Amino acid sequence: MKYMIASDIHGSAWYCRKMMEALEKEQADRLILLGDLLYHGPRNDLPKEYAPKEVIRMLNKEKNRIYNVRGNCDAEVDQMVLEFPVLADYGWMEIDGKTFYMSHGHIYNEHNLPPLKTGRYFHAWAYSCTQGGKSRGYHDPESGFRVDSEGRESAYLCNTGKQSIHHQNIR
Repeated sequence: MKYMIASDIHGSAWYCRKMMEALEKEQADRLILLGDLLYHGPRNDLPKEYAPKEVIRMLNKEKNRIYNVRGNCDAEVDQMVLEFPVLADYGWMEIDGKTFYMSHGHIYNEHNLPPLKTGRYFHAWAYSCTQGGKSRGYHDPESGFRVDSEGRESAYLCNTGKQSIHHQNIR
């Protein structure tokens, strides 16, 4: 099974379209969304082509392919219009004997790891929304992720980055 991971659409129809084009091009079976789907948040400017209703339509068309976790800009009202679960703070899957942990990063992140089993596991989340601290590790050009072993045995922390909003150290 092939998975695609994305985060932080923030209501941008332009970025959502680009994501859906990549989903089809890559022929992924599942789309894992790490939150911040519809709303841009009070600290941010409107993203390119801000059109949450269009984003709702595009995402609902793929509802049977989407796994999602809640971001810091997601709210209960979003669940009223999206036809797939959107309010879980985290999620996990077992893939080839490895635990794949999913979180937006505003609750669990590189500085506040959840309890995890020992052994081989894979960690992925968008922790770019976490303020402070420098990302360690390296950028993997093949996956496009920032990978950090955090000094933990067989653990990979992957920063998927933001798709539609780029912060400039807003506090």
